[in-house]
Amino acid sequence: MADRPLPAVSHLKIPDDGDPYLEGCRCGSCGATFLGTRDNCSKCGARGKMQTIRLANRGELYSYCIVHRSFPGIDVPYVSAIVDLEGGGTVKGNLIDVEPDPSKIDFGMPVDVVYDDALGRKDAEGNSYLSYFFKPRTKI
Repeated sequence: MADRPLPAVSHLKIPDDGDPYLEGCRCGSCGATFLGTRDNCSKCGARGKMQTIRLANRGELYSYCIVHRSFPGIDVPYVSAIVDLEGGGTVKGNLIDVEPDPSKIDFGMPVDVVYDDALGRKDAEGNSYLSYFFKPRTKI
């Protein structure tokens, strides 16, 4: 069993000496930013110009869907969201700490990326997973 959680997805990085983050890549030709790694730019078609970057932990809600039916063992309803991150990159994940009610969710609302246990999921050896979620940004 691992001493620390495993990343739930390959683009979630958990450094030994720092905070978790989402990894993406940016095209050196057109500046397009994507989640995860790739060799070629999907926007301009440039080859060999992609640079690995650390994506921002802040963004705005672009779109969402309130899910009422899911696989057995998945608590519903939950809010599945698409967020545009500051500095580029669009990410899908769950919006937490908000009531799953359209009157409580605003398009363009500021959100933070937070990292937490992947809803209690474990692999066959009992290792836990770390995942990312979106949380409405609190006003300071």
